[in-house]
Amino acid sequence: MYDSKDEGISEQRNEMKQRLEKIELDLLLQGLYEWCGYDFRNYTDCSIQRRVWHAVHAEGLTSITALLDKLLHDPACLQRVIAGFSIHVTEMFRDPPFFKVFREKVIPMLRTYPSIRIWHAGCATGEEVYSMAILLYEAGLYEKSKIYATDINANVLEIAKTGVFPLEKMKQYTNNYLLAGGERSFSDYYTVTRAGVKFDPFLTKNIVFAQHNLVTDRSFNEFHVILCRNVLIYFNRTLQKKVHDLFYDSLCMFGILGLGDKESLYCTEKASCYEVLSSKNKLYKKNKGTALPFP
Repeated sequence: MYDSKDEGISEQRNEMKQRLEKIELDLLLQGLYEWCGYDFRNYTDCSIQRRVWHAVHAEGLTSITALLDKLLHDPACLQRVIAGFSIHVTEMFRDPPFFKVFREKVIPMLRTYPSIRIWHAGCATGEEVYSMAILLYEAGLYEKSKIYATDINANVLEIAKTGVFPLEKMKQYTNNYLLAGGERSFSDYYTVTRAGVKFDPFLTKNIVFAQHNLVTDRSFNEFHVILCRNVLIYFNRTLQKKVHDLFYDSLCMFGILGLGDKESLYCTEKASCYEVLSSKNKLYKKNKGTALPFP
């Protein structure tokens, strides 16, 4: 027999459980920020909640509060949790049309500069950084370029520095390279080793790998190009605004901003500060605030 009273009690318990979980989550994120300066407080709720519970289970715990207690007193746990909160989804020449349009529309602009500074923000394990190095090399611009590859996660930066990636990924990466307008045999850029595929060391000659937190750290240079692809989708609007302000302040006039396929400047406060180079491939050029209308 249906009992509305029992259903009401069940709903009330679920609401209390959700409120308690929200309190625990807020305390965890605040504790992380105050203890070690990592600020995940403005990540989207569903994204950070999923990663927190993954960490809870990975540490063999049963509650978010228990996780907070452990990471505050166990440095190894703290490092595992921070590493787990970072997103490392990337690949060589990811979204090939983006790199193809970059070749066609951005490279001619970069040719006009005596030197080129590019910032890859949130570079993860570095596949897209090496992709850009190859693209610049084929355009004859690598020697006068400096690429700054940053990420919040020191562990993935160490992987990026090695230039070693899984052999089984090369078929996909080769296809991406060709679709992106690659001009040579992709295998010319790497050597197969026991550890995997190692890209030619000359590609790292003009790359600087460094730890940088988009949430708390400031600008560290003026750039002709900033690429931050599918990182902002994990941030709420408050944090997105903060990062867009950082990027705008870090770009030289007429500098290029490249976002991921799930991101856009549309409906942001900075929309009027850029001209659209490719709405489909999310490439924008900084201007003085008289941008062309967004399609």
